Amino acid sequence: MRRQPLNSKKRKINTLDIALASFVLLVTAYIAYRVTVGLHYKWEWGAIPQYLIRYDVDRKGWVPSLLMQGLFTTIRLSIWGTILATIIGTLIGFCRISQKLFNRLIGRTYVELMRNIPPLILVFVFYFFFSDQIMTFLGVDQFIDSRSETTRKLLSFFFAQPSRFSAFLSALVTLAIFEAAYIAEIVRAGIESIEKGQWEASHALGLSWWQQMRYIILPQATQRILPPLAGQFISTVKDSAIVSVISIQELTFQGMELMSATYLTFEVWITITGLYLVLTLTLSLAVGRLEVFMRKRQA
Repeated sequence: MRRQPLNSKKRKINTLDIALASFVLLVTAYIAYRVTVGLHYKWEWGAIPQYLIRYDVDRKGWVPSLLMQGLFTTIRLSIWGTILATIIGTLIGFCRISQKLFNRLIGRTYVELMRNIPPLILVFVFYFFFSDQIMTFLGVDQFIDSRSETTRKLLSFFFAQPSRFSAFLSALVTLAIFEAAYIAEIVRAGIESIEKGQWEASHALGLSWWQQMRYIILPQATQRILPPLAGQFISTVKDSAIVSVISIQELTFQGMELMSATYLTFEVWITITGLYLVLTLTLSLAVGRLEVFMRKRQA
C-alpha cells in the first residue's frame, strides 16, 4: 500500500487557530475604537473607492485611479527589478564559486558591501549619480522624446511615462543591485548543494568546468534555486517601497501624496496595506505551488 506524504494532509482548523483569530479581531477592534474615541477620528471609507478606480468621461469607461496606478508601477518595478537582479546575481553567484581567487574576491566584496549598506543610501547615491550623470550622458531623455507615439505608449505601459523614465530606470537599477546580492547567495548555495560525486563523475568524463556546469550541475541546481528565487521576488515587491523617497510613483508614494491631499490617514494606509497583502499573499501561494511541483519532479 502506497503511503501518502505527511505534507499531503490538509491541516484542519483547531481551537488555537480560532483563539488566535479572535485575539487578532479583538485587538483590531480595540485599535479602531481608540482611534475613533481617543483621537476623535472620523472615518470616511466611502471616499477610498474613487482612488482605486474611477470613471473616465473621455474614455467612456472605468480606469485605474491613483492607488491602482501606484500598484501597477510597483508590479512593473518588481518584475523588471527581479529580472535584472537575477542576471546580476547569477553572475556574482558564479564569481562566488569561481576557481579564480580574484573572481571570488569580487563576488564576496559585492555581496558583503550590498548587504551591509542601508538601501536608502543606495537609492540616493544611484539616483543622483546614475540619473543625473549617466542618464544625461547617454541622452536617454532625448532618445525617449524622439520616439514615435506608439513607442512612447509601449514604454509607458511596460515601464513608466516618458517624463519619469530616467527616474524609473534609476530606481530599477538601485533595486536590482541591492536584491542581486541576495540572489547571488541563493545561486551560490544552490550550486554548492549539489553532491560532490556529481562534480567528480562529470570531471571523470573529461568535461570542462563550464561543460560540467551546463550539462550536469545547473540542471540539478536550478530545481533547488527556483523556490527561494521566487520567494526573493516577494521581498523585491516589499523593498520597492523604498524608492518612494525619489518620487517614483509606486504604491507607497501615491499613498503619501493622497494622504497629504485628503488627510484620510488611516483609510489610505489600511488600503495600501491590503493591496500589498493581496499581492504578496498571492505570490506566496504561487511560490508554495511551485515548491510542491518541484518536489514532485524530484520524487
